Amino acid sequence: MRRCLAFDSRGKYTKMNKTGVADNLDFHTEKWNEYEAILHSLKDDILVTNTDGIILRVSEVTGSIYGVKSDDLIGKSVYDLEKQGLFTPLATPIVVKNRKKTTFVQTTKDGKKLLVTGIPVFDVNGELFRIVSYSHDVTELLEMEKYLFQMSDEMERVKSELELMRNRNYFVEGIIANSEQMRKVINTSLQIAEVDVNVLFLGESGVGKSLIARFIHNKSPRRNGPFIEVNCGTIPEQLFETEFFGYESGSFTGANKKGKMGLAELAEKGTLFLDEVGELSLANQVKVLKFIQEKQFYRVGGTTVKQVDFRLIAATNQNLEEMVKKKTFREDLYFRLNVVPITIPPLRERPEDIIPLIEKVLQQFAKKYNRKKIIHEDAMRLLLSMEWQGNVRELINLIERLVVTSSRQVIMREDLPEAYLTRLADELSFQHSGRTLKEMLEDYEKKILLRAKKRYKKQVEIAKALGVSQPSIVRKLKKYGLE
Repeated sequence: MRRCLAFDSRGKYTKMNKTGVADNLDFHTEKWNEYEAILHSLKDDILVTNTDGIILRVSEVTGSIYGVKSDDLIGKSVYDLEKQGLFTPLATPIVVKNRKKTTFVQTTKDGKKLLVTGIPVFDVNGELFRIVSYSHDVTELLEMEKYLFQMSDEMERVKSELELMRNRNYFVEGIIANSEQMRKVINTSLQIAEVDVNVLFLGESGVGKSLIARFIHNKSPRRNGPFIEVNCGTIPEQLFETEFFGYESGSFTGANKKGKMGLAELAEKGTLFLDEVGELSLANQVKVLKFIQEKQFYRVGGTTVKQVDFRLIAATNQNLEEMVKKKTFREDLYFRLNVVPITIPPLRERPEDIIPLIEKVLQQFAKKYNRKKIIHEDAMRLLLSMEWQGNVRELINLIERLVVTSSRQVIMREDLPEAYLTRLADELSFQHSGRTLKEMLEDYEKKILLRAKKRYKKQVEIAKALGVSQPSIVRKLKKYGLE
């Protein structure tokens, strides 16, 4: 006959047959010893209590788990043991409440973590009879989990730093930033890229304002949206409104029958870049200011308001403060644009960027035109000494010209256009006075060293800017008495 096994409230071991008739056996009977042997052979922490929390049976391993003798646990209340700090929380009240198998983490007095599973045992009448619990020491697993969590945080931090380092690479998306001035521009751009603050780029024509504006866009949350560049200086005043805001069909003679979407509307969910904003007429300044403030407009000839979600970046090569004083630029528009002003220095003020910029541009055009070219040292020195009034744009145009017009693989000094050689002669103001070529070259070299020494504090910085070794700089400075 099949029997069910359980403990009764008196500590007797009970066998129940299918008819519900129970046979009680004392713990010390021969039959019980068989089951007791089975219990202890499991080598696991097993603890049995009644519904009041009195411990009835434990395995031999249980005591070692909690740092006591197993026999000393028999007859003790788990509630008293918890008060003594032996372990917490308890399986008994949890299982009594839930009346189902429950798993939780328990902490022992010595700080070990146990994964405890409490199981309810019901009698033939469906009443809760016993609570059996077993545990596994998961201290090491939890420590490992904690370690992995810390490592995960560390990896995220390193990942963020690597991303930041990639963002701050000296050649960032076409931007050369070896000089301290340009590094500051890049760092500021990265700091503001994540927020939709208005930015105003200031600087001479050709310094790369539009390039850095696009860089900010690419690093912003709007990177997946459009980057709409509006050159305010190239759109005729009378056509600005129709180009910027668009127009409805039939709004004026010669208009597209279907109407036209304006540049402002195209910037939805993206970045609107107003280049050469200082070229706007006063009348158009009013319209642009209203649009920036309200982020809505009407197409020319339209009656339906258009809403636009955009981030604004503006740029100019003019002194807007002076224009405000002269009443040629609206003060309210100036303050609206000038939330975060960023000045991009001219190329002549950051000579550290000239050589890497030349090399990068030379590589790009050599690949484009399939013409491998290098620049001779003498030609490079001349390029370094130039004032570059047209800034980066002028340098790019010149390198492209040299790549396609020079007949040799090595671009020499004489390959430079005559206008540049004449300009260099004027800038350096050579006075021949019957001097030899060697004397003129030495005079020229001395002037370059003087100019470099004024810009850099350390000899290693001078050497890096001029593309020579530090010992060479030391020797040349000593030669000309400039040390």
